[in-house]
Formats: sequence, structure tokens, C-alpha cells
Amino acid sequence: MKQLKNLFEKNNQWVSSRTLNDPEYFKRMSEQQAPKYLWIGCSDSRVPANEIVGLEAGELFVHRNVANLFPHTDINSLSVLEFAVDLIKVEHVIVCGHYGCGGVKAAMQDHCLGLVDNWLRNIRDVYSKSKEALEKIHDPKERFNRLAELNVYQQVLNICHTTIVQGAWARYQPLSVHGWIYNLETGKLKDLDCCFSSADQLDNIFRITPAM
Repeated sequence: MKQLKNLFEKNNQWVSSRTLNDPEYFKRMSEQQAPKYLWIGCSDSRVPANEIVGLEAGELFVHRNVANLFPHTDINSLSVLEFAVDLIKVEHVIVCGHYGCGGVKAAMQDHCLGLVDNWLRNIRDVYSKSKEALEKIHDPKERFNRLAELNVYQQVLNICHTTIVQGAWARYQPLSVHGWIYNLETGKLKDLDCCFSSADQLDNIFRITPAM
């Protein structure tokens, strides 16, 4: 007996809707992808990357995880970034967090969830780094939202500090790294005004001269 029959039915409906006016749609999709954007976002089911920015399949390369993190030592994230930058040649990397993020909220609380707590330690580090400023925000929701923003900013920096991105910049490959946040209550994106397009924008300690 086929499980989740309703999802297969929805798949058939989706295929029909896509091919109704464009019979070659899936043939084109099966060819080589050439997106200009890499989206690094949260796994939260309420944050569908393509839909938020109105892009079709094939136009956005996507990596998602709990709380849109990019730890320095995460091979999964690094592999995605390398594939996107070195092979696909994306021109923009977008880190997009969201207000109301369960991962960010969990990192602000004193409880044990299990293995994920080790992952969320990265956000606790962000909190610790900005603890004085964050604890001046008396409204819990505002503090929560501000931490979500600071987390995005830190992940943008983590990406810029990689040999992958700095190698692309050293080759004069056009590449910018952006920090955005999504508001679940309005459906709107907010530009956090952190965009890096050159190693010159980084602190000297984080600059790397790649071997050419």
C-alpha cells in the first residue's frame, strides 16, 4: 500500500499545472542549472526560499539548516558553498534568518533539547558576544528578534572568512554576501545592511591570501 497518497496526488497536480502551458518545463529543468544566487536559510517550514523571493526552480541554489547557521567546521555547509561558488559560479550568497526562529529562541533558554543543543551553541556564542547590548533590550520579543538579526550577521561573516569566498575575490570573481531577515507576520524581507563584496571589508585578522 502506497503511503502518503495525498502527497503523490499533489505531485501529479503540480506536474499537470506546470506543463499545461509549458510542455517543455521539466525538460528544461533536467538540463544544467545556472542559478545566480545561493540561499542559506532556516529549515523552518514557514520559510519557503523560492516562494519568498518569487523565483522559479533552477533560479535559487538552496541550503537550509536549523537557525540558518554556517559554522566554520561544518563540512556540509562548506561543501555547499564551494559547489555554489566554484562550480556554479553564483554571484550572490544570501543568509536569511527569520523572526520567530525556534532555534534562536531555544538558544536563549536554559534547557536541554538533546543533540541540537550542540548546534545551537553557535547562537549562544553570538549572544555572549553581544550580551551587554542584548540585555539592555527589556522587551523579550525585541531581544529575541535582535538576536536573530545578530545571528544572521555572524553567519555572513563566517562565510566571508572562508578560503572559498576569499579565493573567489582574489580571482576577481563577482561575489557578494548578503544578510537578510524574514518577518513571518508580514511575509516581508528586511535587508540588514550587511553586504560584503571584497576582502577589504574584513578585519585584517580574517583576511587570507589564497594560494593561486
